[in-house]
Amino acid sequence: MILTVDVGNTNIVLALFDGQKITAVSRISTVRDRMADEYAVLIRNIALLHGVDLSMVTGAIISSVVPPLTSQIRRAIKRVFGVHALTVGPGLKTGLNIKIDDPSQLGSDLVCGSVAAIEKYPLPCVVIDLGTATKFSAIDKNGAFLGVSISPGIKLSLDALSQGAAQLPHINFDLAPKSVIGTNTIDSMRSGIIFGSASMIDGMVERFKSELGDDLTVVATGGFAEDIVPHCRSKILCDRDLILEGLYTLYNKNTK
Repeated sequence: MILTVDVGNTNIVLALFDGQKITAVSRISTVRDRMADEYAVLIRNIALLHGVDLSMVTGAIISSVVPPLTSQIRRAIKRVFGVHALTVGPGLKTGLNIKIDDPSQLGSDLVCGSVAAIEKYPLPCVVIDLGTATKFSAIDKNGAFLGVSISPGIKLSLDALSQGAAQLPHINFDLAPKSVIGTNTIDSMRSGIIFGSASMIDGMVERFKSELGDDLTVVATGGFAEDIVPHCRSKILCDRDLILEGLYTLYNKNTK
C-alpha cells in the first residue's frame, strides 16, 4: 500500500492506495504547532481505524503548501510505517511542462491536480481547486501548464464577512436557500456565498474558454467542490480525489 498525504492550509487529507484503488481516506485539521510525534499518533490511529496492517504500507508521498509542517509529517510517517516519504517539490520528476514565470513558485497541490487531470481528462483543461483559496489552473491542449488564477476561498470569504460586519453571524452553508433573494440574514448570506461563488466560477470558465477554446474540459476538486458545483451553470466535472490520484501518479513516476 502507498500512503498519499495532501497537507493544505485548513485540512490534511490522507489516503491509502492498494494498486490503483483508494482503500481509505481520512481528513484531519491542519495544526501548525503540532509536533511530529503528535501527528504520528494521529496517523497511526487513523490507519488502525481503517483496519490497515501498518507493515503493508511500503511507500509514501507528501504534497504540502504549509512548509513548516512538511518535515513534521515526514518524521511522523517514518515513525509509524518505517518508510521515507517523497515530497513534491524541486528534484521530483513530474513530467509537467510548466510555463509560468518562475516554476519554483508553483504550489505542489496544483502540480498534483494538473498531473492527474492530464492523465484522466481531454485537453485543454482547467482544474478548479475549491479549498482555502479558489484556484483555477490552466492546461493547454499539449499538456503544458500555462498559469493560475487565485481568489479568496469560500470559507475565508465567509469568515471575513462575519468578522468585518458586526451584525452578520457566523454560519454554515450546507443548505442552499430556495431563492437567490434572501428573506432573512442567514439565507441572504447563504445566497451570496453559494450562488455568488457559483456565478463567479461560471464567469471565470467563460473567460478561460475565450483563451483556451470552447472544447475546454473543466474539473473541480477540493473540499467545497461538491457544495458549489451543483449550482453552477457551466458543465463542470467533480473529482474529489484528483490531488490524491496525482500524488499516487507522481509516486510511481519517481520509484519505478
